[in-house]
Amino acid sequence: MSERSGGTGNPTRWVTDTGPDHSQWYIDRFRRMAAEGVDLAGEARLLDTLVPPKSRILDAGCGTGRVGAELAARGHTVVGVDADPALIEAARTDHPGPRWLVADLAELDLAAAGVAEPFDAAVLAGNVMTFVAPDTEVQVLRRVAAHLRPDGVIAVGFGTDRGYPLTDFDADVAAAGLRLEHRFATWDLRPWGDDADFAVSILRRPA
Repeated sequence: MSERSGGTGNPTRWVTDTGPDHSQWYIDRFRRMAAEGVDLAGEARLLDTLVPPKSRILDAGCGTGRVGAELAARGHTVVGVDADPALIEAARTDHPGPRWLVADLAELDLAAAGVAEPFDAAVLAGNVMTFVAPDTEVQVLRRVAAHLRPDGVIAVGFGTDRGYPLTDFDADVAAAGLRLEHRFATWDLRPWGDDADFAVSILRRPA
């Protein structure tokens, strides 16, 4: 994941909290893990259970495209967006098929890019919400939700130790007009507890 710019013009945490070589390190890391046969499809397996076959899914903050590519392999139509051009280029190289676009989540407007049809679901994996620019969290959630059909679902996962308290996230979810339906401690649905170091939240856009 990367969000290089923020909708307010502020740099994102991907820029301020990492070094200049971080994008390439990230690309190399996931290429190496894929070559080693590491299971990188956990998020996609969960999304696949939340939607009907052949759904339209938005991979928001898609990074190098591993989640969106797996969803496409399962028969879904996927559009992935990320603000980091280097990561989008890696996604296009490594995972041809889905549409990969450079886009700022805080100002997301896919209709302007020719993608007007709404999505059935969206996924924000890889700590996306902890990398967006400070004070853009509500706007990111609103812009992602605006691209969903009514009753569409959003799956969000991030570490609980990354400076974005779940109490703040839940308040932002409500402010964005979304509803929290479920919370788990892992993408493979282990039970949530206050001592968990990761949170997977399933959100719903009202019908």
